Amino acid sequence: MDVFAFDFSALFTLQALFAIIFGTIFGLFIGALPGLGATVGIALILPVTFTLDPLPAILLLVAVYQCAEYGGSISSIVLGVPGTPAATATLIDGLPLARKGSPGKALGYSLTSSTIGGIVGGIILMTLTIPLANIAVKFGDPEFFLIGIVGLILVGGLSSKDLPKSFLSVLFGLLLSMIGIDTMTGSARFTFGSLSLLDGVSMIAVLIGMFAISEVLFMLGDLRKRYVSKKENLKTKISWEEFKNVFKSIMKGSFIGSFVGVLPGLGAGPASWFAYTEVKRSSKNPEDFGKGEPNGIAAPEAANNGAVGGALVPLLTLGLPGSPATAVILGAFLIQGIQLGPNVFKSETNLIYGIFWGFLIATVAMYVIGKYTTSLWARVLTLQNYILIPIILLVTIIGVYASSQNIFDVWVAIAIGVLAYILKKLDFSLPSIILAFILGPIIETSFRRSISMSGGDLTVFFTRSYSQIIIGILILMLIAIFISHRKQKTQKVKEETKAS
Repeated sequence: MDVFAFDFSALFTLQALFAIIFGTIFGLFIGALPGLGATVGIALILPVTFTLDPLPAILLLVAVYQCAEYGGSISSIVLGVPGTPAATATLIDGLPLARKGSPGKALGYSLTSSTIGGIVGGIILMTLTIPLANIAVKFGDPEFFLIGIVGLILVGGLSSKDLPKSFLSVLFGLLLSMIGIDTMTGSARFTFGSLSLLDGVSMIAVLIGMFAISEVLFMLGDLRKRYVSKKENLKTKISWEEFKNVFKSIMKGSFIGSFVGVLPGLGAGPASWFAYTEVKRSSKNPEDFGKGEPNGIAAPEAANNGAVGGALVPLLTLGLPGSPATAVILGAFLIQGIQLGPNVFKSETNLIYGIFWGFLIATVAMYVIGKYTTSLWARVLTLQNYILIPIILLVTIIGVYASSQNIFDVWVAIAIGVLAYILKKLDFSLPSIILAFILGPIIETSFRRSISMSGGDLTVFFTRSYSQIIIGILILMLIAIFISHRKQKTQKVKEETKAS
């Protein structure tokens, strides 16, 4: 493919520029509102595309998709309320750094990382579209099951100093994910007769309850506390030295996100957690994570925006939407009378190349517009807790209710929040619960399909070539986790010996 053989003037028409700029602003706004996110944003803006030409129509939706993933980090960092599921990993270190008096810096790390992740995802989309799609299409249920297990072991092994409590947290998250209708048998599980639980526990209610409501309960301990007093700490910028310190994590997150995004059914949420746990695993100071470590912001933010470019690969090449957001974008292509698949690169060459380049322009627009609008959010942290708590609760309740229009989900969020507060006090791992909750349906469905496909033969997980590669990675990660915990124990013994 010669992506440079494209008439770039098509991107600088009034329609195309309007689509990119409006999509960027709308995406940032939607992403920052808890409970909405990229899929809802794309669905809301879809009717606007009916009157546009094909290229501006798709660029509008792609810009919303890209910018909503970054926008989710804004409320995560400033309020402790995850705007999107993918922004939950960012919250772990973004909120503590903001609460230390540097919200602008935390948002600067997020914006810079998201931009680079988006650019890397765009470059991968342009150059590796067909090879990556060919690999992704060979992944079956056994591979997705093993990838899910890799994710659970990674976060369970690294998210807490207490391994038993981490893995109990994983089991609790898996249990939460099983509530509702069994998709393979149609029977209700753990619903206790409640019709509201037939569709399962709302992901938005769990995310917001576990992080926002529990955080409010901790904030009640000091109502007079003010997190930021100096106005210079509100500026969304990082120094060259600070950028160099997180660059490695940004690149790791970008490539992890791009690859995970290509795999149908995973997307930005798992991608951000995989990136976070990998950067923490390979860090020389893993104990700093969860306390405002910049690398803990950079990696997941690069990953969730890298995943956007990755998710477009199977959509454009095979016509397979790998996430709810790309399913809506597929609908926009069909409305325009365009059938996606391998032949689209011949029949609609200019459109595909225009999407490639427009995606990169939208990413740059996200950085420029984000630079001038994001810092306004940081001003919220200049308020004292007794003012900030009602704001967070209001945003939280509106976000949960807006996601489903069901008051039951608000009560679920409150109950989860109280439970999370207790679990956090007891040093259980909230990240382990969340990732298990997100991956649970993928793991269960993939496992049961694999068993059904093989007639009950468990060797299906070990005999396929891609499965063997994933198992090899899994073994290496287990060894790395064991060595890491051994080092931490040795270090602790040395410190105790010195102290005595």
